[in-house]
Amino acid sequence: MQEAIRIVGIDPGLRRTGWGLVETRGNALRFIASGTVRSDDKASLAERLCQIHDGLRAVLSAYEPDEAAVEATFVNKDATATLKLGQARGIAMLVPAQAGLPVAEYAPNAVKKAVIGVGHADKKQIHMMVKVLLPKATFEGDDAADALAIAICHAHHRQSMTRTLAALSG
Repeated sequence: MQEAIRIVGIDPGLRRTGWGLVETRGNALRFIASGTVRSDDKASLAERLCQIHDGLRAVLSAYEPDEAAVEATFVNKDATATLKLGQARGIAMLVPAQAGLPVAEYAPNAVKKAVIGVGHADKKQIHMMVKVLLPKATFEGDDAADALAIAICHAHHRQSMTRTLAALSG
């Protein structure tokens, strides 16, 4: 019997950082929890980053995942917004790393391809497929759904890596 691996997916954002937890055992995926860490947009940048940090630490403490996956930052036309997103993403990578978890990174198109089958899909399609893959999943909005998609992507990638390593060693 294969060991269950708990994966936290994190969709970083300065206003809202989504998180989603799944458990994978072989090919089976199971929904654990999801949510959103919110920061106070009236607070300073440093305070907001602390709020994200503390919120993610609480999630990791409550659910004790084995691995983490974070969506890579995309560059948009607003350089300031991109830099702030990058800082939130740094916190999203730091918290699981501090907890001793391996942290994988996935480009948005890789997440979409793993969940939908194509690299270009809209939010509605992603949400629909998350519900198909995790029928018991509940999520409050785009950020948590995207985080679950990131966790699903990591589960698929780690399964294919496990099969490849088993084939090489066998």
